Order: sequence, then C-alpha cells, then structure tokens
Amino acid sequence: MQQLAEYKWWQGISLAILFVSIAAFAYTGSYLVLAVPVIYLFVLLVGINWKTAYWILLFSIPFSIQLEFFSGTLSTTVPDEPIMWLLLLMFGVTFVRHPDIFPKHWWRNPLVLVVLLQYVWLIVAVYYSKESFLSIKFLLAKTWFLVSFFVIPFFVFRDKKDFRRGFFLLLTALSITMVIVLIRHKAYGFHFMKVEKAVRGLYYNHVDYSTVISMFFPLLLVAYPMLKGRPGLKILLAVLIAFFLVATYLTFARAAMVAIVFSLAIGVATRLRLANIVMPVFYVCMAAMLFFMVQHNKYIDYRPNYNKTYMHKKFADHVVATFRGEDMSSMERLYRWVAGIRMSQDRPITGYGPNAFYYYYKPYAVTSFRTYVSRNLERSTTHNYFLYMLVEQGWPAMILYAILVALVFSQAQKIYFRFTDKFYKNVTLGISMMFAAGFINNFFSELLETHKVGCLFFLTISLLVVLDKKSRDEQKLVAEGSAIPIS
Repeated sequence: MQQLAEYKWWQGISLAILFVSIAAFAYTGSYLVLAVPVIYLFVLLVGINWKTAYWILLFSIPFSIQLEFFSGTLSTTVPDEPIMWLLLLMFGVTFVRHPDIFPKHWWRNPLVLVVLLQYVWLIVAVYYSKESFLSIKFLLAKTWFLVSFFVIPFFVFRDKKDFRRGFFLLLTALSITMVIVLIRHKAYGFHFMKVEKAVRGLYYNHVDYSTVISMFFPLLLVAYPMLKGRPGLKILLAVLIAFFLVATYLTFARAAMVAIVFSLAIGVATRLRLANIVMPVFYVCMAAMLFFMVQHNKYIDYRPNYNKTYMHKKFADHVVATFRGEDMSSMERLYRWVAGIRMSQDRPITGYGPNAFYYYYKPYAVTSFRTYVSRNLERSTTHNYFLYMLVEQGWPAMILYAILVALVFSQAQKIYFRFTDKFYKNVTLGISMMFAAGFINNFFSELLETHKVGCLFFLTISLLVVLDKKSRDEQKLVAEGSAIPIS
C-alpha cells in the first residue's frame, strides 16, 4: 500500500507538470514550455536508469545545435549540454556519497594521470587569467565535458554489447546529419564556396563537420572485417565507407583528408609496433623546423603576398594555392602562429588564460603576414592546438598535451598486442586511428572545445582506459590457463 501511495504521489506530480505545461502553451503559444515535461521525464530517467540517459546523450550529439543568450554573451548547445549538466550533478552526488567509486587501477593509469594534471593546470591558468569571466566559463564547460566523456564512459562501456551500441548510435545519428548536409549541399550544386551554408545549424562550420566525419571513418574500416558470415551487413558497411569518403571530399577540408591518411598510417604503425615512436619523431621534426625558422628571422622569408592570398572559387585552385603559399586560410594560420609564439614570451608559464587569445594577439602579429581575413570577425584563435595551449595556459599545458598524444599511441599499441580477443584488438586499433584523425585536425585548428569533436576525442581516451584493464584481465586469465569469458 505504501508503494502504491508513493507511485500515485509521483504520478500526480507528473500529471500536474504535464497539464500546467499544456495550459502555459495554450496561453503563451510558446513551444519552449512543452519542453518542460520532456525535461522532467529525462531527469526521472537519469535517476532511474542513468545508463540509458547516457546512450541518449551520445545519440543526441550530432543533432545538437547552438543557442545564444544575452546577445551572444552566453551560449549552450541543446540537447547535449543540458544532459551533461544533469550527468555532472548525478556524478557529483554519487562521488560525495561514494568517494571510493573509482578502482585503484583507474587512478594509476597514466592516461588518467595526464588528463587530471591537465585539469589541475587549467585551474591554475584560470586563476591567473587576464580575462577571468571568460576563463571561468571555459573551466565550467570543461568540467561537465570531462565528466560526461572521460569519467562516466568508464562506467558505461563494460561489455562488447556496450561498445557495439555506442558505435551504432553514433553511426546512425552522424549518418542522418550527413544526409541532411549533402541534400542541402546538392541544392547549391555541391559548390566549394557553399559548404558552409550546407552545414549551418547542425555544425559550427565545415571544419567541425569534416573533423567528426574523418574521426569516425576509421571505426568503419576496423568494423568491416568483424562482419564475417554476415554478407548483408558487409555490403551495407562498404556502402557507408564509400559514403563517408565522398562526404569527406565534399567538405573540401584539406585537414580532414590528411587526417584520414594519417589515421591509416597509425593503424599500420600500431600493427608494426612503431606507433610509440611516431610522436617523438614528429616532435623532433617540429622542433628542428621551428629552430630553422627562428634563426636569423628566417620565417620572414615565407611571408605571403597580400595581393595574392585570397579565397579561391574552386577546390583544385585552393589546393594548388596552398602549395604556392597563396591560399588565404593557410597564410592566415601563419599570421596567428607567429603572433602566438611571440605572445608566449611575455606569459610563458600561465599564459593569458582560457578564451583570452583573441583580446591580446594583434599587437604581437607581424603585419607582413596579414591577409584579407586578419580582422578576424569570427573571433577564432590560433588554429593550432599546441600554440593554443601555449598562449592561453602556458608551457606546462602544451607539454602535457604533447605527452598525452604520444602516450595515447604508445598505450594503444601495448593494449592491442596484449589482447588475444579479436573484437577488442580491432576496437583498440579503431580507437587509436580515431584519435589520430582528431589529432591531425586539431593540429590545424583548436577543436577540442567544440562539443562534437571534443566528445569523440576524450571518449577515445576513456575507452583506452577501459580496454587497458580488460587487456590486463585477459592476460592474467591466459597466464592462469583459464578460459576467456565471452561478453
């Protein structure tokens, strides 16, 4: 009887909220009030079955759109960011009640340690920021972002069915948005200059869109050989692989195309046990190039011709201009990079603070690198995540990011060879390649703070932590001569 009374009590609250919302809609005519019962039901779902709520979050990410308030002073993406707020609240309450929720191996994982150090240093950078309000907003967003895509996945992805479900949910949602974008783009004749209009609303810009596609693409490749004995699904997946390649090309984003090639290279390097040396070699090459450019101000010789750096109307011309140093977007990157390096000399340790680059970089820019878009009306930043960390959070942040990237490839290689289970071997390989594509895209932009790219980036790291424990457990079972459980 008591349970029945409690049920009727909650039922009464639910019906009251529903009727009040309908009445408010009838009175105001605003569809926003109809969201109230939906939000209420979702809050109940988080309390009753938080894992299902998390799957809804993953599915919602490709569809989420940005809303701005108070003349652009505040903005959020819906529905994914409000769901992150709920999950942060849920995690906070759970952690306070059960501070031992994380097993010892989670705290000892090197990937976890580096991410935690990044977060701690972010707090330091925010404390010393020259733009406190903007930096605090950044810190808050980063907090619910890391909880949703780095911490909680550790408790969600437990079995093979969880990895499959996550893959199919993201694939379905992403494919739907791709179809919408391509239909829009077709109306513009797939014109090179119209891709921004085609992605508008669903994605921040064509770079954001192309990055998500190129990051997810490697998962299709590793999934294909796992469909033995299922010819229908293999044909469907082959069609999807071709679809993703065509869609990537039609974004006309050069970084995304390079990212796919690099992800394939990381896949091969992992299988050849060479992935652990890729980033050290990359860093040595970058350091040598930087040293060469700085010596006797050699970089000045590569300044663009202002009258020739403009946006081209055809993609082929765009690519040719890139190699000639006559492409506006590439030259604008150099303009920002030079400014960023010069800025870092004044605040090398703590940087200027998250979200502060735009307000301070122009006095440090070299005018001979200026292009037609150097007014920067969209308020974009360094167009390189290493420099983004250096300028806004200082040398410690940039070094930690460099360590994290190298560590991901090294750890993925170890996990891959530790597994004997083919499913988890392929998943590990796919995640490593996914991260590789994200790294290349991020080398030419600063995309980790966008919800659609950042979620995939941190999700890969979290899943590697999960796979690390699974591989060690499997290795222990093999050593003991026990049968490996099939999940």
